[in-house]
Formats: sequence, C-alpha cells, structure tokens
Amino acid sequence: KPLALAAIFFSIFRQFSQFQKSLTTDPMKFICSECGNEHESWPAITFDTPVYFSELSEEDRQKICELSTDFCVIKHHDRTDRFIRATLIQEVIDECECLDYGIWVSLSEKSYDDYLENFNNENHEVQYFGWLSNNISGYDGTTSVPTTVVTRTGNQRPEVFPHEDFDHPFVRDYYNGISKNEAERRIKIAIESSIDSER
Repeated sequence: KPLALAAIFFSIFRQFSQFQKSLTTDPMKFICSECGNEHESWPAITFDTPVYFSELSEEDRQKICELSTDFCVIKHHDRTDRFIRATLIQEVIDECECLDYGIWVSLSEKSYDDYLENFNNENHEVQYFGWLSNNISGYDGTTSVPTTVVTRTGNQRPEVFPHEDFDHPFVRDYYNGISKNEAERRIKIAIESSIDSER
C-alpha cells in the first residue's frame, strides 16, 4: 500500500505544480497521425504494441497473438503473457505541459482478467502491479521497471507509476522531471521513427 499511496500523492502534487506554472508556451508543430492536420501542441509518444509483440515474426503474430487497441495476449507454448494499454505522464520541469506516453504493461492473469471484466465499468477503481513493456528511447532496460497501474473513472486508460524505489535512470527522471529540450528531443525521435517505419 505505501507505494500505491505514494503514487496517488505524487499525481496530485504534479497536477498542482502544473497548475501553478505559467501558461505561456512555445508550442511545437506536428502532423497528427489520426487526422492528418497540423497542430501546435505536444503529441503523445505512443506504442502500438508491447515490445514483445514487435519482436515476434509475422507468422508467430498470426498464430499465437491476440491484439486489439487495449489488450494483447501472447500464448507461448510454456506460458501466456498478458498486456494492457495504459498512459504514463512525464513531468517537464520548465514547461506548463507534461509529456504523455501511451505504453503497454504486463499484468498477472488475475489482474488482467479483472481489468478485462470491468473494462466498460466507468467506476472501476483499482490498482495492479505491472511491468513496463516498451523500450523507452534514451534508456536501457525499461522493460525491467516495476510499476503500479492505477485505473481511472470515466473509461480512461489506466495511469502507470514506476516504483520510486527502483534504481533506474528512467525512474529518476520520471520523479525529478525532464527539461523542455529533452521532451522535444524525445518527441522528435518518436516522429522520425514513425515516419521511417511508414516508408
């Protein structure tokens, strides 16, 4: 429970801190992959699948995987891995806007089944243990990061909070915040990677 309470308090503190910051911004322009229009705001850095799905051959993806926009199941011969899509919000210390990530986390069978069963329940509030299941640019070994996955009301995707006591550069940056330049560098890398994958 202490980790879960710490995650909630950190979320409240972050929201209050963001409220106090100046509303003056220097937005960067980007082309939205959904509507194709140009926007002046930070896009979320999103992952379409868990990294373990992308590492599979096309044949295995067809044979042993079940993938939707919010769920992924990979049925290996000796185990079944279960993932859900969630969000992670990175504070930017010198900007009024946060950097949003759309990521995947792995859950136990019990947690996955509970989330699936209550997926359309707008008032379902619970916390799960999960492992971060994407490689975050600029860091090594982010799939080893343990997290608390907190569901949210209104059918919003769950929010992920890395365990603060886990010694990893990504976790330290999550709680200490990153600079605006670093946030924009990450977004640029994500956009360039997306463009390259479509060529």
